[in-house]
Amino acid sequence: MDIIRSKQFTADKAWGAKNIAQMNGITTRLHWTDQPYKWHINDGEEVFVVLDGKVDMFYRIDGEEFSTRLDVGDIFYASIGTEHVAHPIGEVRVLVVESAGSI
Repeated sequence: MDIIRSKQFTADKAWGAKNIAQMNGITTRLHWTDQPYKWHINDGEEVFVVLDGKVDMFYRIDGEEFSTRLDVGDIFYASIGTEHVAHPIGEVRVLVVESAGSI
């Protein structure tokens, strides 16, 4: 059992994470960052939930690049094969649910 105050969570580096749960091969992690990630494609599906701050999410469909601004409470779902990258606006905290070992 654990109670996590997400707004109080920080990490010693960008995209540092607190592992919350691993259930049936799926991980749930709380991330803190103030730096962009890198373009990537996950090994499976990914659910990305903004808990604090704002994130510009960039993604590609058939080679064409798109972006959307995610605010607190917004959810980005990356289906298998979705190339994407998150760019925080200042400090953010996000909840990420994905296959264990995914990048």
